[in-house]
Amino acid sequence: MYTIGLDFGTESGRAVLVDVRDGRELATAVYAYPHGVIDERLPHLDKPLPPDWALQHPLDYVEVVKRTIPQVLAQSGVNPQEVVGIGVDFTACTMMPTKADSTPLCLLDEYKDNPHSWVKLWKHHASQPQADQINETARRLNQAWLERYGGKISSEWFFSKALQILQEAPEIYHAAERLIEAGDWIIWQLTGVETRSACFAGYKAMVQDGDFPPREYFAALHPDFADVIDTRMSRTFAPLGSKAGGLTAAMAAATGLPTGIAVAVANVDAHVTAPAVKATEPGVMVMIMGTSTCHIMSGESLQVVEGMCGVVPDGVIPGLYGYEAGQSGVGDIFAWFVDNAVPPEYHEAARTAGVNLHQYLEQEAAKQRVGEHGLLALDWWNGNRSTLVDADLTGLLIGMTLATRAPDIYRALIEATAFGTREIIESFEQRGIAVKELVAAGGLPEKNALLRQIYADVTGRTLRLAGSAQSPALGAAMHAAVAAGVYPNIGAAAEHMGKLKDEVVTPIAENKAIYDQLYRDYKTLYDTFGRGANDVMKRLKAIRRAARQEA
Repeated sequence: MYTIGLDFGTESGRAVLVDVRDGRELATAVYAYPHGVIDERLPHLDKPLPPDWALQHPLDYVEVVKRTIPQVLAQSGVNPQEVVGIGVDFTACTMMPTKADSTPLCLLDEYKDNPHSWVKLWKHHASQPQADQINETARRLNQAWLERYGGKISSEWFFSKALQILQEAPEIYHAAERLIEAGDWIIWQLTGVETRSACFAGYKAMVQDGDFPPREYFAALHPDFADVIDTRMSRTFAPLGSKAGGLTAAMAAATGLPTGIAVAVANVDAHVTAPAVKATEPGVMVMIMGTSTCHIMSGESLQVVEGMCGVVPDGVIPGLYGYEAGQSGVGDIFAWFVDNAVPPEYHEAARTAGVNLHQYLEQEAAKQRVGEHGLLALDWWNGNRSTLVDADLTGLLIGMTLATRAPDIYRALIEATAFGTREIIESFEQRGIAVKELVAAGGLPEKNALLRQIYADVTGRTLRLAGSAQSPALGAAMHAAVAAGVYPNIGAAAEHMGKLKDEVVTPIAENKAIYDQLYRDYKTLYDTFGRGANDVMKRLKAIRRAARQEA
């Protein structure tokens, strides 16, 4: 028997066909979203989008299903009748307004010119004012649920984006009969049934102890927001590993799979990765490293951790509290530097060496001793998710001289992201949640040996690697196996299907000693610019916004 995992990322979606007996991956197919990340203008309009917007096209997700599943079936040679289930993971919070029949508003002629009718991608940060209002109102009304999110709701989360729609485009809000996570929406397309994942709801939509905040709280945000739950959401949440429904006849025809096979409830791309790397016990922090990094932990007790993205019972592994934290920019920061700030001679040197520019800079940076470049950076090019939860913070690089070169900066940016992870680890440990070991998943740690060693040295912890290059998709396929009844729970599926590489990266004591010194200075910068002592970053961003709007 086999299952298929569908992993919807920031730039593309992929399918992996997996043998449920041992997790063996027989075939993989990737489909790049034709519209990519829509952050400059809508596909059919020349008018530029405002700063900090990030949208997507919902039909790109459907194309992933229709293109990748037939490909993995053809590559593997597996009889489609032997496929018993489909699982899905998705970036979150990625949300959209739809009609009651699931039609996205952006597909309707009367709404398509308004950007608020489109999918708001996880890294849409233009809803920071709404996040600020949500947090201030929650504190003023003594809302106990706020502590479960480290004291702050992010601009990336569900109701920040929903409130932005209401405040800035009330006609779109009132036309919307559903507000829904994209992960739940694609399940709707696969099964014909609207199903809300408890994982999405708990981490991204402020659901704690089985329900949303009270109606009075939403009314305090905006009078028209009072009934948002009753009119556009659902109070019924499906647990991870459960069956959302069966594959529709139309989707079966489009994919080549049998009608009615199990479709598992959608999961968050980070959370689904934990069982895929066998992280089913407390003490293991899983870092899902890509454009951003999500940090996933399981614990036996409920604790309040500064700046965490959320803690949800059974949110990752049944019977444990699932904790989430994260960094809004990691791979995106390295890509920004390589795409915008590396002199031509390094491009030529990389071509001569027969490697890409990332690999060449890594090789050059690896020749340095710790601290040799004299630089220190704050990793906030895309804001700060944890522990400060502030999308208006920006990047900082200090220590440059006329002798500073591209590999120096490249290494300093890697180190900055490692320092950001250490800040998150220390926040957990200050609340009694031990972080004994790191497991890294995703393309970044897979490809970059320097990054792996820096993270081990900076954090002082051993680091292991995911055994699959497609860990989220593997985790989705594992949940499909549970939904199909192959395994009784995700722990059992992890035992048989989860994978870790044998390699263990161990901290180098001499490097850690120097990084401890640098981290103290990182913390000084972190607190100075991130905790209100110096708000120059916010002032600069406000000036930038004003200039862009006038243009």
